[in-house]
Amino acid sequence: MALRIVEQVGKTDVGRQRSSNEDALLIEPPFFAVADGMGGAKAGEVASQIATEAFGEKAADETPPEGRLEAIARGANRRIYDLAATDETRRGMGTTFTAAMVVGDEISLGHVGDSRAYRLRDGKLEQLTKDHSLVAELERTGQISPEAAEHHPQRSIITRALGPEPDVEVDTYTVGGREGDVYLLCSDGLTGMISDEEVASILRSGDSLEEAAEALIQAANQSGGKDNITVVLFRLGEKVPEEGEEDDDPPPGETLAGQLSATKVREAVDAPEAEKEETPPAPQPTRARTVPRPRPAPPKPPRRHPVRRMVGALVGLALVVAVVVGLYVASRQAYFVGTDDAGLVTLYRGVPYELPFGIRLYSEEYASGVPAHAIPARRRGRVLNHELRGHGDAADLVRQLERGQLDPGSTSG
Repeated sequence: MALRIVEQVGKTDVGRQRSSNEDALLIEPPFFAVADGMGGAKAGEVASQIATEAFGEKAADETPPEGRLEAIARGANRRIYDLAATDETRRGMGTTFTAAMVVGDEISLGHVGDSRAYRLRDGKLEQLTKDHSLVAELERTGQISPEAAEHHPQRSIITRALGPEPDVEVDTYTVGGREGDVYLLCSDGLTGMISDEEVASILRSGDSLEEAAEALIQAANQSGGKDNITVVLFRLGEKVPEEGEEDDDPPPGETLAGQLSATKVREAVDAPEAEKEETPPAPQPTRARTVPRPRPAPPKPPRRHPVRRMVGALVGLALVVAVVVGLYVASRQAYFVGTDDAGLVTLYRGVPYELPFGIRLYSEEYASGVPAHAIPARRRGRVLNHELRGHGDAADLVRQLERGQLDPGSTSG
C-alpha cells in the first residue's frame, strides 16, 4: 500500500527560562528536521539555522535516502566548523541534528546529538534514535540506572554534535511506515521536561497534530520550560490514486492511531436494513427461578483512632527527614568530576543526584578551563563518569587535565 503524508505541523517555543531561541526546524516534505543549537544566542542560532538550510542543497536523485541525510549533515557540520574557526565570537558553536526523509512507505532518519525521533503506532510510542550524550552512554554501559539517568545533573551534556570537529559520525536508520503512524521529531527542551508516557498520552488524545503540538509545548512549559522547546509532527495515510489508476478499496479515514476509521463507519451506515434487524430469540421453556438467600453483610473494618493515625504520620515524616539529612551529611564528604553548563571540566562536592522539588545534593567547587571535548573520547567517559572520590583525588585529576595531561593513566579514586 502506497503511503503519503496526510498531516504535518511544526512549532517552536523559547520556553520560560531562556531569553532567545536557539532551536530551528524544517518542514519541506519529504524532509523534516529539528536542530538544537549551542554556544550562545549569536552562535547557537546560527549553527541550527545552517543545519536546516543545508536541505536546500539537493543531492542527486539516485542517492539513497540515508546517504542523502548523511551528506546533508556532514555538509552542515563542515560549514559550522569553518565559520567557528574564522569568527572568534562563534568559537565552539554547534547543533544537534535529527532529520527524517519520507520515501514511499519508508522513513529514513539521520541523527547527531540528543534531539530525538519517535513513532506512535497503535497507541504505543517508540524512540527511534539513540541519544549521543554522556548520561546516555553511562546508562548504555550499565554504569548508572535509567532512574538515575533521568535526574542526572549532567544529562544535557552531549558527546556528538555538528560543528565542534571537522568531521562527524552520523547515525542513519530506515524504518517501515504504516497507515496511521505519527512521527515526532523534538529537541530535548521537550523530553527533558516531560516523560515519554506523557508524550504518548498527549499524542493519543489529540484530535489533530496541531492540537497535539500545542499541548506538548504547554506541558513542557508547565513542567518548568528550562530550555527551548521544538516539535515537528507528521502522520502517514494511504496515498490517493491519480487519474487512471485503479482503486478497488475505499480510502481509509485519516485518523490518529486508535480511532475508528471512516471506512468502518460507512460500512455500518450502509448496511441493508434487513441485516440491521435482529432476529427475535426463540421461546425458551419456563424454568423455576431460585431465589438467592440473603448473605450477611461483611463486618466493617475497625476504625483507626485519630491519635494513632497522627502518630503514624509523624513517624513517617521523621523517617523521611532522617533519610534526607543522612544523604546531605554523606554528600558533604564526597567529591566528583563532571562538567558545567558550558561544557568545562568542573569539580563538584556532594553526590550527583537531585531530589524532588529541585533539591541538589551537590555544589560546584571549582570550574577549570578545560573543555570536555578536549579529553580523548576513549577516556572521556571514565574521567567524567561522576565516580565518587576523596577531595585530594578529585582535585588531582582536575589539575592533571589543566596541565595538559588529557589522557591520565588512572582515573580511579
